[in-house]
Amino acid sequence: MEKLIKTKTGHHFYIKDTPGSLGTIIAVHGLTGNHKQLYHYQQAFYNKYRFITYDVRGRGNSDQTSANTSIYTHANDLINLIEELDIKRPILMGYSMGAYISAIVASRLKNIEALILLDGVGTADDVSRELVLPSLKRLEKVFESPKEYVNEVEFLYKNLLVDWNDLIAEMVAYDIKQMDTGWIHKSDTKLIEQDFESFYTFNHDEVCTKIIVPTLLYIAKGKIGNKASLFQENGYLKTRETIKNIETNETNVNHYELVFNEQPQIIQQIEEFLTKQGGSK
Repeated sequence: MEKLIKTKTGHHFYIKDTPGSLGTIIAVHGLTGNHKQLYHYQQAFYNKYRFITYDVRGRGNSDQTSANTSIYTHANDLINLIEELDIKRPILMGYSMGAYISAIVASRLKNIEALILLDGVGTADDVSRELVLPSLKRLEKVFESPKEYVNEVEFLYKNLLVDWNDLIAEMVAYDIKQMDTGWIHKSDTKLIEQDFESFYTFNHDEVCTKIIVPTLLYIAKGKIGNKASLFQENGYLKTRETIKNIETNETNVNHYELVFNEQPQIIQQIEEFLTKQGGSK
């Protein structure tokens, strides 16, 4: 089921909600992504766990974000969404930026069942900025057709070892809209950059020390292009030191492969982790 949800703040969020009886997973996508970014995970848990993905504000078909946007305003949005959907014991899964958002929420709410961090909540550094900011340039362009935009992203993603297919093409095309001047990205580049810069304000001592739920962290060690991983391994030292109940797995895939390509081994490990928690009905 896909629909728009309105929270008490008056903001609309576009969600995809699939069924399951073992508990409810709410999954939060990355910086420039949308709800479709977590398709493989949603499909893997279909009819096992209820799985909710949504477009963070300023992405996809959700409302535009506010001028003060940050990982913290997005965390407030997620709390409001949990309340509106009346989910009593959510399992939070966050990828990249979504991991920061999920961690903040897990530090504030007492009813979180478990937390899954997919290559996020590391300490962002200069390497992170060098890898991310140049990739945002495509968001500023005007394209003559959806195909032109999709072709440009295809070239970029193939260089990042993404297994390109019709599903990825559909996911990418969802990000753009038609204007009088042509086709443009639905997101505002400056506000996306502002969200990214808020990574650098994340304080592990203030947030992670308050996370008491069982947490599963995935570190993607693969290089992005021929450069480096988005978060260096030592960038996760604070994460692992400050979250009390944390289990860490490493994978040799890169940050993008982690979600855009099927990861059966990781899915199995997540299932095993959730089984240990006993699920929540």
